[in-house]
Amino acid sequence: MSRLINIGFGNAVNQDKIVAVVNPDAAPIKRMVQSVRGTLSLVDATQGRKTKAVIITSDQHLILSALQPETIARRFSDGQTLPASTDTES
Repeated sequence: MSRLINIGFGNAVNQDKIVAVVNPDAAPIKRMVQSVRGTLSLVDATQGRKTKAVIITSDQHLILSALQPETIARRFSDGQTLPASTDTES
């Protein structure tokens, strides 16, 4: 069963898809983000705030978050997840 990790401001990511949570200040990460900027592979979940973490997913998406990488990693390891909804409202 899929679980969702809260990455701030009401946004969540499927924990099964997360490959890495990294600091955006490293030059290779900056180049990676710049190369996908403007495409559908980049998801900006910062709500206009400074990017403090980049989440790399198994399906080649980059997700920008305003939370510290340590905070996201702690939520991942502590089991602070949201249950993925399987029902649909009509």
